[in-house]
Amino acid sequence: MNRTTLSLIAAVTALAAVTGFAATTSGGADDAPAEAAAQLPVERSSLLCPTPGQSDLAETAYTSYTPPSKGTGGSGDTGGKAQLMPAQSGSSDTGDAKGKAKTPKAVVTPKEPGKPAAGEASGADAPALIGTADGALAPGWTVQQTTTVEAGTGRGLLGVDCSAPDTDFYFPGASTAKDRSDYIHLTNPDDEAAVVDVQMYGPDGAVKSDVGEGIQIGPHASVPVLLSTLTDKPYTNLTLHVTARSGRVAAAVSAADDKLGGDWLPAATDPAASLVLPGIPKDATSVRLVAFAPGQDDADLKVQLATSSGRIAPAGHDTLHVKSGMTSAVDLGELTRGDAGSLLLTSTDASVPVVAALRVTRGKGADQETAFIPATRDIGARATVADNRAKGSTLALTAPGATGRVKVTASPGAEGGTATTKEYTVKGGTTLSVPAPVPTGLKGAYALTVEPVSGGKVYGSRMLEEKQDDVPAFTIQTLPDDRGTVSVPESDEDLSILQK
Repeated sequence: MNRTTLSLIAAVTALAAVTGFAATTSGGADDAPAEAAAQLPVERSSLLCPTPGQSDLAETAYTSYTPPSKGTGGSGDTGGKAQLMPAQSGSSDTGDAKGKAKTPKAVVTPKEPGKPAAGEASGADAPALIGTADGALAPGWTVQQTTTVEAGTGRGLLGVDCSAPDTDFYFPGASTAKDRSDYIHLTNPDDEAAVVDVQMYGPDGAVKSDVGEGIQIGPHASVPVLLSTLTDKPYTNLTLHVTARSGRVAAAVSAADDKLGGDWLPAATDPAASLVLPGIPKDATSVRLVAFAPGQDDADLKVQLATSSGRIAPAGHDTLHVKSGMTSAVDLGELTRGDAGSLLLTSTDASVPVVAALRVTRGKGADQETAFIPATRDIGARATVADNRAKGSTLALTAPGATGRVKVTASPGAEGGTATTKEYTVKGGTTLSVPAPVPTGLKGAYALTVEPVSGGKVYGSRMLEEKQDDVPAFTIQTLPDDRGTVSVPESDEDLSILQK
């Protein structure tokens, strides 16, 4: 490789550090560690929040948080800007009835690292949001969208982490069944239109649909697509593969059930031969596993549950065969039986990757509610979840391999309080479920950050719950690395021009 080529690679890598883009590894539990490189704070982050819902009864809270980061001046550094602005609808209309340009108002405007910022929206007209953060507010910037719907289809607590734009997504666990109203929300943050294909895979393979091809999303716009309009046949269990032909988008599925409530189904981590799905509640009354093999070969999966005392094989469900290009689903019943756990999937052939997600149900009869747990990456250098409450936040941590120790920091509240920190040891092959630590003197929502201290990889999730009459309303968000830093190899080239 000649010097010109090396200079180009170094320049591209440095540009990644400036813009906040970085390559990530897959979410396998046994991934080899990446080659050592300098870790620099990202200088710009983009996040997109989907349209909260279709219900006039919806009340949505937004919580934004940037953890204090080394190299950015800490929590007192205000050198940066972040805001979440309303996206357009699928049309290009940006004016009022008289043709005057509308000036959108930021829904959330964070001020400094280390302090949460909050905002809210009401009703079915609440827009999708497009956000950017730079300077000290960029590293690890996290926004949680939490919606409460008191009645009707999809009632319950619906939560989702606003996500960074990308070009490729998998959603195992979607549905076009008659009792489900699932939408794929596509949001474009850029100045040019994006073109997206939505391919669905059922138990017999690809579902033919011309309607899902070439979906256009205008600049700075968001488009929800009802999945049942893409096929004439109802499918209880589907995997969506969303790819951008041009441009980039954020994507998330809102799943609403006539009887079982609803929640957001986030994208699963990249296909891998080993996957971790952390934080199945101890009182789960039903757990459904949905898996998909995107490659050319069938996958034979070893299925294990990491409990508080170690790994066990679910009775009658210790293996799962997933045919190539087809979606497989299995009902695991009351899997946890009073002991919170995490599902571990391992392909018997390390060259055969899969994607997977869980649909978890709590409650019984007419008082049931559901949430989703997609396979996720480990916490990496640091993971962040933004919206936590004084009551009802539960942290689940699992170490599928060696024992790991982590530090959990509860930030001040959006309206006051003092941060607090605790350390937890997660024994290898187990799941530790604990009430989330709460800052002293808490006022308002607060954030949690999880950082490794020593030992093996740790995966995590946070469950947020509240009572709605007799319904155990809840939502679960996984805890992958918050993208606060980017790996930059050392270079002897002068790249200062890229900083201007």
